[in-house]
Amino acid sequence: MADRTAPNCHLRLEWVYGYRGHQCRNNLYYTAAKEIVYFVAGVGVVYNTREHKQKFYLGHNDDIISLALHPERVLVATGQVGKEPYICVWDSYTVQTVSILKDVHTHGIACLAFDLDGQCLVSVGLDSKNTICVWDWRRGKVLAAAPGHTDRIFDISWDLYQSSKLVSCGVKHIKFWSLCGNALTPKRGVFGKTGDLQTILCLACAKDEVTYSGALNGDIYVWKGINLMRTVQGAHGSGIFSMNACEEGFATGGRDGCVRLWDLNFKPITVIDLRETDQGYKGLSVRSVCWRGDHILVGTQDSEIFEVVVHDRNKPFLIMQGHCEGELWALAVHPTKPLAMTGSDDRSVRIWSLIDHALIARCNMEEPIRCAAVSTDGIHLALGMKDGSFTVLRVRDMTEVVHIKDRKEAIHELKYSPDGAHLAVGSNDNSVDVYGVVQRYKKVGECIGSTSFITHMDWSTDSKYLQTNDGSGRRLFYRMPSGKEVTNREELKLVQWASWTCVLGPEVNGIWPKYSDINDINSVDANFNNQVLVTADDYGLVKLLRYPCVKKGAKFKKYLGHSAHITNARWSHDYQWVITIGGADHSVFQWKFVPERKSKEALHIAPQETLADSNSEESDSDQSDVPEMDSEIEQETQLTYRRQVYKEDLPQLKEQCKEKHRATAMKKRERAPGSGVKLHFIHGYRGYDCRSNLFYTQTGEIVYHVAAIGIVYNRQQNTQRFYMGHDDDILCLAIHPLKDFVATGQVGRDSSIHIWDTETLKPMSVLRGFHQLGVCALDFSADGKRLASVGLDDNHTIVLWDWRKGEKLSAMRGSKDKIFVVKINPYLPDKLITAGVKHMKFWHKAGGGLIGRKGNMGKTETMMCAVYGWSEEMVFSGTCTGDICIWRDMFLMKTVKAHDGPVFSMHALEKGFVTGGKDGIVALWDDTFERCLKTYAIKRAVLAPGSKGLLLEDNPSIRAISLGHGHILVGTKNGEILEVDKSGPITLLVQGHMEGEVWGLATHPHLPLCATVSDDKTLRIWDLSPSHCMLAVRKLRKGGRCCCFSPDGKALAVGLNDGSFLIVNADTLEDLVSFHHRKDIISDIRFSPGTGKYLAVASGDSFVDIYNVMSSKRVGVCKGCLNYITHMDWDKRGKLLQVNTGAKEQFFFEAPRGKRQTIPATEVEKIDWTTWTCVLGTSVEGIWPVISEVTEVTAACLSNDRKVLATGDDLGYVKLFRYPVKGKYAKFKRYVAHSTHVTNVRWSHDDSLLVTVGGGDTCLMIWAHELEGHREFKQCDSEESDIESEDDGGYDSDVTRENEINYTIKALSTNMRPMTGVKPHLQLKEPSVDERPPVSRALPQPEKLQTNNVGKKKRPIEDLVLELVFGYRGNDCRNNVHYLNEGADIIYHTASVGIVLNLTTSCQSFYVEHSDDILCLTINQHPKFPNVVATGQVGDTGDMSATSPSIHVWDAMTKQTLSVLRCFHSGGVCSVSFSATGKLLLSVGLDPEHTVTIWKWQEGAKLASRIGHTQRIFVAEFRPDSDTHFVSVGIKHVRFWTLAGRALLSKKGVLSSLEDARMQTMLSVAFGANNLTFTGTISGDVCVWKEHILVRIVAKAHTGPVFTMYTTLRDGLIVTGGKERPSKEGGALKLWDQELKRCRAFRLETGQVIDCVRSVCRGKGKILVGTRNAEIIEVGEKNAACNILVNGHMDGPIWGLGTHPSRDVFLSAAEDGTVRLWDIPEKKMLNKVNLGHPARTISYSPEGDMVAIGMKNGEFIILLVASLKIWGKKRDRRSPIQDIRFSPNSRFLAVGSTECAVDFYDLTLGPQLNRINCCRDIPSFVMQMDFSADSTFVQISTGAYKRLVYEVPSGKQVTEQAHIDRITWASWTSVLGDEVVGIWSRNTDKADVTCACVSHSGLNIATGDDFGMVKLFDFPCPEKFAKHKRFLGHSAHLTNIRFTNGDRFVVSAGGDDRSLFVWRCVHAPH
Repeated sequence: MADRTAPNCHLRLEWVYGYRGHQCRNNLYYTAAKEIVYFVAGVGVVYNTREHKQKFYLGHNDDIISLALHPERVLVATGQVGKEPYICVWDSYTVQTVSILKDVHTHGIACLAFDLDGQCLVSVGLDSKNTICVWDWRRGKVLAAAPGHTDRIFDISWDLYQSSKLVSCGVKHIKFWSLCGNALTPKRGVFGKTGDLQTILCLACAKDEVTYSGALNGDIYVWKGINLMRTVQGAHGSGIFSMNACEEGFATGGRDGCVRLWDLNFKPITVIDLRETDQGYKGLSVRSVCWRGDHILVGTQDSEIFEVVVHDRNKPFLIMQGHCEGELWALAVHPTKPLAMTGSDDRSVRIWSLIDHALIARCNMEEPIRCAAVSTDGIHLALGMKDGSFTVLRVRDMTEVVHIKDRKEAIHELKYSPDGAHLAVGSNDNSVDVYGVVQRYKKVGECIGSTSFITHMDWSTDSKYLQTNDGSGRRLFYRMPSGKEVTNREELKLVQWASWTCVLGPEVNGIWPKYSDINDINSVDANFNNQVLVTADDYGLVKLLRYPCVKKGAKFKKYLGHSAHITNARWSHDYQWVITIGGADHSVFQWKFVPERKSKEALHIAPQETLADSNSEESDSDQSDVPEMDSEIEQETQLTYRRQVYKEDLPQLKEQCKEKHRATAMKKRERAPGSGVKLHFIHGYRGYDCRSNLFYTQTGEIVYHVAAIGIVYNRQQNTQRFYMGHDDDILCLAIHPLKDFVATGQVGRDSSIHIWDTETLKPMSVLRGFHQLGVCALDFSADGKRLASVGLDDNHTIVLWDWRKGEKLSAMRGSKDKIFVVKINPYLPDKLITAGVKHMKFWHKAGGGLIGRKGNMGKTETMMCAVYGWSEEMVFSGTCTGDICIWRDMFLMKTVKAHDGPVFSMHALEKGFVTGGKDGIVALWDDTFERCLKTYAIKRAVLAPGSKGLLLEDNPSIRAISLGHGHILVGTKNGEILEVDKSGPITLLVQGHMEGEVWGLATHPHLPLCATVSDDKTLRIWDLSPSHCMLAVRKLRKGGRCCCFSPDGKALAVGLNDGSFLIVNADTLEDLVSFHHRKDIISDIRFSPGTGKYLAVASGDSFVDIYNVMSSKRVGVCKGCLNYITHMDWDKRGKLLQVNTGAKEQFFFEAPRGKRQTIPATEVEKIDWTTWTCVLGTSVEGIWPVISEVTEVTAACLSNDRKVLATGDDLGYVKLFRYPVKGKYAKFKRYVAHSTHVTNVRWSHDDSLLVTVGGGDTCLMIWAHELEGHREFKQCDSEESDIESEDDGGYDSDVTRENEINYTIKALSTNMRPMTGVKPHLQLKEPSVDERPPVSRALPQPEKLQTNNVGKKKRPIEDLVLELVFGYRGNDCRNNVHYLNEGADIIYHTASVGIVLNLTTSCQSFYVEHSDDILCLTINQHPKFPNVVATGQVGDTGDMSATSPSIHVWDAMTKQTLSVLRCFHSGGVCSVSFSATGKLLLSVGLDPEHTVTIWKWQEGAKLASRIGHTQRIFVAEFRPDSDTHFVSVGIKHVRFWTLAGRALLSKKGVLSSLEDARMQTMLSVAFGANNLTFTGTISGDVCVWKEHILVRIVAKAHTGPVFTMYTTLRDGLIVTGGKERPSKEGGALKLWDQELKRCRAFRLETGQVIDCVRSVCRGKGKILVGTRNAEIIEVGEKNAACNILVNGHMDGPIWGLGTHPSRDVFLSAAEDGTVRLWDIPEKKMLNKVNLGHPARTISYSPEGDMVAIGMKNGEFIILLVASLKIWGKKRDRRSPIQDIRFSPNSRFLAVGSTECAVDFYDLTLGPQLNRINCCRDIPSFVMQMDFSADSTFVQISTGAYKRLVYEVPSGKQVTEQAHIDRITWASWTSVLGDEVVGIWSRNTDKADVTCACVSHSGLNIATGDDFGMVKLFDFPCPEKFAKHKRFLGHSAHLTNIRFTNGDRFVVSAGGDDRSLFVWRCVHAPH
């Protein structure tokens, strides 16, 4: 029988021929040691040219495609392709990994670059968004990521002269990026007129913001900032692939084969044309250049590397060659010399010297080559071609001997016979041709047995036989040379084969995996001497196996390096080397063969030597030589801990069920009960599938876990305290080295690890987001700062955490098999070990990854435990066979037999070790495991008298062991915790049931006792009094599911799982009687009340048997149930039985005969039941939850006073209801402690305790019942019910609007007006009839526009500068007005600008970096961060691109951006708040989950994030004294949050403490001392909370919603603002004391009917108020005087805008029904008129003495400016007036409306305003109108994108274009017409240019559009897509724009933002 292990010899990579030049660039550099670094296939190569040596980096598992060199030139970063590609940073000197960066990119990593100081690395992915990612590479952390571009990116570089700036380039783009916070913000390079927009291939940054880039056409583009400054034309003949900057200048390399050198100012120095040199050839293309000093490295497309010395540049040295692009298939080795021949699809055949590592000959053929063979004498080389021909060459001079073409398909295999006489040629034509060598290759035979292409062939040693393999997997034999098939297999028995390269045949069965029929092995070659076989496959693996290997799935060693498929592998003639060739990577690898005897010595070679071998992982195939697995371990490895429903799923499930109870929720739901329960004691310890989970704490208490509870047990007082932060089974526990903190890991979909304090039981940190399904092992580092964890996912991921920060430091896949233990090296916290099933690995941290190596131990055993010894390299591990393995580094030194059966636990002491095993023995050892010092057997005989229970059996399996306080603490598989005294006696402290579900539970009728029976086949009696011990136990022959005490407590009935039951004596547990009448489980058993005369026994086969207890006879059977029986209760008289079944049926039977009764529901309630444990019926209808599809109520029990019903369900919840529970979905109190299903609940006889048992968690939990009266306000363990009451405190229009508003994203906005037709830039122009001849005799064209300042020299406008903004966003935003600088300035926002207003000068300054509307604003109140402001904006999806929502943190005085935080809050950011220290920032999103996120804003790092609430959250604020506590409020929501590490934990507010309190919609929050929180509600009440419990309600603090509250830090006073009618007593603004007991109200003198305050802030003696009506008011605290600082329109859009003909004032008219007069120099509103109707348009008369206003209802009004009196009004139309205009001669008034008409009125006829005419045939509504200068024409722009001209006042249309062209217009506000086609941009397909205005000088036109942009063009602009400047700031939809007189200002009016922007015009100099 052949040896089944892997071979002992191995391979070591010695040389790689080739360089990857194709599809890669900039991948060749000099390191600091003057070595050359590059890559080939999946290998990083460091090549020392002086010594001609190579070193290899083997950390990748697929093709490397990118490389960057660290500025210090020792470290290298490489990126690979693949599904989950990663980046390795490695040391070019030691070729060891320094850091692994993973989990961000997909597809591959296209480019890499280090920044100037080498701290950051940027990478670009190959995914569809070409994601750009910036890394802190040492920590493996992503600092920022953003979508790069829609098309490929070719190069990226850091700006080496300005930090945090990058440049990327690629297909038709170049982008300039700035990094701020976590945001990468791009600006596209502007090509302008200087150069063509084209693909940029490479770039280099220089100083002064200059960037040089190489373009596809061979030009060099020079950029200054983002603009193209100049081009260097024709720098290369075609594309420039590479650019390299060094101290002397720049080197560029192009597709034209030239390398050019440039000086630092990019002046040419010299050119080197490689095509012209000796080694050059046509088509040479340069892919990579590197210039250092006087050497230049050049890498080419065809895999060559040249080295050029600058002063001798005509003689480049060719230092590396390889095959060019194309598949490489042909490989042959010379029979007598160390030579290898390869041939490829690049049509070349090459001969390599294996000794000199060099190419010694090459020859180009006509056709692609697919196979090669050398004749036995080494003279001829035969090559098989892709076209079906083959050629024979002479080896010495490569001359042709013969060329023969007999086949059409490719020749895939050819071989010379051993005697040299014949050549066999196998083709894809399914045949083998045989040629005679001496007959000049005449065809002598043909083998035609195959039905598929020939893949492999071998000759026999005597040259008489040939065996072939073909593509269909058949192996055939032929007689040679005739080619006759051999069918009789007998004659082949003695054939010996000269070579073995076939993949089929008994000798090589082992190369195939056991159960697969894949044919992915391309090549094998046998080494007969050493009996090894090498194979090459499609996955890039080279494997070494024993030869022959007869059984499938043989063991092997594997070697990585080739990336994809390896096409061929061959031994050299003397078996010294293996040569392998890669198909796609067309590289040739040469491996040194190290035979067995040598590999022993190899242990002591330098690390470099073993490195290549560290990749030779042993195979993981079949376990033939692994001993049988221990049953316990077997059991444990099969546990999956998967749940049908995880607790995390509940919120979604509830949402899905919401609809169901919309209806029922309207009905009054039953209140929750007044009394509650508190967890008191738990019997149980999880030992059956967990190990090493039991420790002493600092104070000598004992910490362990069971179910979902961490338990701290005090053995002196026999009490327990509980950590209840988990919500599912805890699987592992580790203790901090200081023994004060504990880490526990749980089961869960996204399972969490909690680190908690054993004294306070508070979580210090919660780690989640990495492990799926569960966490199975944990360990703290010796310094206590780090924590290692292992997950239960398929890869058993290992994560290393900085647990206090909650930060993941590194992660890696651990192993396919289960890992049982992880340990961090106590001396070197960067190292760790993991041990588990067939697994022992040694890891060290590398950046964001871990690098693991398997322990070196022949055959791998299953390890159960491991510890580090007394030095950093010593490790001891316990195996499943009872041995202790002793390791040094990764090598097994020796093994010591320690236990019979597995060693489950071990613990290191100061001087020695303690171990525990399955044999129930605790052993103490010395520090080398030389001798065993002492053993303790766990036996009943040595149990000390103080024990709290009984040992179930001797020598229980020991699962946990730990030392301290002079004792050994032992945990057993049977759920016992024992304390072993060093002198021998053993005390039992705690015990529970063993593995198996616990269902049976009964409480004693008059003593504090209970009985349980479990699937572990035991019946146990427990003492419920303070001694908490197990009084008696009895083993049963079968597991049991139910038990019951008789009414006198003397007998105990137990139902078993096999259908039998017994009655035992309750004291001694001895049998009284037993019966076996049923086959299925006995599911419930009950004595009748009173004397207990009858016993009802319910079984799974759906019968209830009734027995007479005295006569021991069955007296009745209850039939008629359709399903198994679940619950049963007797009535008080013992006559009636109530029965529930699994099909949710409720039945009644009469005792003792069992006759079925039908009882109406109303009567059932009147019956007096002895017990109530049923879950069906109207009196318990409310206990079924909303999500009853996924969860069952398994048990219920009514207290003896009939007030409280306790239930248990499948999700592990214990709930209390007020009885009777009528109506659906009653309210309850709920408690989490059990992990999976609660199987039974029972009240003790006096209702003082509630006892519950858990199914899978084996626990018996005892809860103390706390009655209503004596409950102090202490932390409740319960959570409130899940469904909020529907009444949320009333309705308010403002709240509803804020909740339902949908914010428009500017970039996605669509048109505001309902336009129809074809847009102007898409309309086809009709050629005009009289195209004038170039020299015209006619009169010159008149001016397009009458210009008003004719006398002066006309100057065009160059730029607009924002001067003033009138507006404040108060109607849907809150808490957004603040004081700055001790009240000298205020800050607020509107649209997308942040505004700082100086109150003394009334000057405004602006922050304009936001790209879209600001929704929230807050200031940092910490003195370290003065004037730091955070603002959050609207955004699209959270994909981190430029349109994502973001938060900007900026300095209010300098307007410097300090940090930009791009976030995942899709929709926008609606609330921001700084923490007490000012370092953290809290944000809330508008996304559907209303995510809450905490940021370290200075670093731009996201600290924690969590789903907030299903409905809108309005505000979240940090407590003013805390960095970890904050409160969020929203729709029917208030939550109290704690930041623990990186996790957010939250509690709902508990209302039940106040009678009749209900959850309302909460709008605002403020804080008081002693953990008080105040929340303002929609009804006007303010709720006062202590911790998270409601303690008081301040009723009607305001009469309407309390929108805003402000906590003053200096004195604690609180300001509230709400919605209220002003009255004598009350106002919308109130100032309160610290407790919200007394207040003072202020009235805002705004003249509004209702004041609605949206924002308040308190300064020194002043209160700042922002209102819903867009006013900001300052109120004096002493005199209550109001001063309005800011005014604005309260509702929009502002449609009408009119500028005064001679003064710098203007009018605006808006939807809010007001017309307002604004003064630009005075910076304020001068006046406002309430019209009572929404206004649409407004216009001054030419003299400025009258104003015409058009209304939405079709009316128009004319006012006299001086007196604001109405001069006249008229309503001739029913629909909105869109524009209104006075004629320049003041005679006519034109009124344009939506009714497709323009009406003319003659003003000289007086104020009765009779219509004199109107224009008809207008195709759509009127948008804008302009009069001609002579008042005789009017031009109208319409909603059909048509511009029309009419005569005035006749209303006739002018159609002749020539006539229209001659008109001079008085004004131009039209967006249509040939003169302004250029204002329409390309991306206006969904949106429009909405307004325009030509300046008075007639040289410029300003426009506004639906995207919120103001643009400035030259006028006229008839060319499409004219050049312009754009100005941002408005929200979506500009409605109107006007120049003021003298073109001093431009005023623009906003639609969505209700704001007016005034821009100062900057004129061009004369």
